[in-house]
Amino acid sequence: MIQIRACKGLDEFEACVQLQIETWGYDESEMIPRKTFLLAQKIGGQVIGAFDADSGIGPAGEPRSALVGFAMSLPGVKTGNGQARPYLHSHMLAVREGYRNRGLGFRLKREQQLEAVSRGIFHMEWTFDPLEIKNAFLNIHRLGAIVREYRPDFYGVSSSRLQGGLPTDRLLAEWQLLSPRVEAILDGRPAAAHSIEERILVPAAIYQWKASSANRSRALAVQLENRKKFQEAFSRGLTVVGYSLDAEGNGIFELTNLGQPEQVFTSQERESQEREENL
Repeated sequence: MIQIRACKGLDEFEACVQLQIETWGYDESEMIPRKTFLLAQKIGGQVIGAFDADSGIGPAGEPRSALVGFAMSLPGVKTGNGQARPYLHSHMLAVREGYRNRGLGFRLKREQQLEAVSRGIFHMEWTFDPLEIKNAFLNIHRLGAIVREYRPDFYGVSSSRLQGGLPTDRLLAEWQLLSPRVEAILDGRPAAAHSIEERILVPAAIYQWKASSANRSRALAVQLENRKKFQEAFSRGLTVVGYSLDAEGNGIFELTNLGQPEQVFTSQERESQEREENL
């Protein structure tokens, strides 16, 4: 049985640190330490864990739960039009090998959403590698995030083995937590249909190409070609609203002219905005 809950205590934060290293293989220069996980939670962020309650018995005969996944976010503030609104930047999501492909990533993100909304926070963002097919499928198809921004080599040189030595290009996922689109997708209902104007493909072989020094140039060529396609599409006002897999397992980003995404406000923010409009 897997329990999803907020992490608590230094031992559980340390377990997040170790799972971070296990997942990405970071060296010490990039590793997020235990203190940062603690601080993130204390200042309004999130450290949410997935715990296997059936992982065994401790040395004193007590039940023992092992951390098998976590999601960590940091608090931020969006400003514009003379207003400031809180949001959460989800910086890390990790699931231990052996527990993947069981829906734990979705459950961790869902708990992030519910916890954020309970505190009056209705917007989350995070960056993800456009070459990671499973991540893109989760973020866009299963969670309903949209994408309007491409950040070339966002983190600079990375020691992560998942990066394969490529530039750390990232897409920015925007998650409007209570929008009709997100609520429909999370509930398993069809969201509003859009006419797809462009598709950008990521070949299923990208993982093998990134892992092989002999074929890494092929992965880089895909990255650079898709970087150009995304930047040109976003400059024309297109937005990623869908993600699909074809029969060969290739990932396909689907873009449309969405216009300005719906903004969700708290009742206090809406009342304040209405008062300003009526002045």
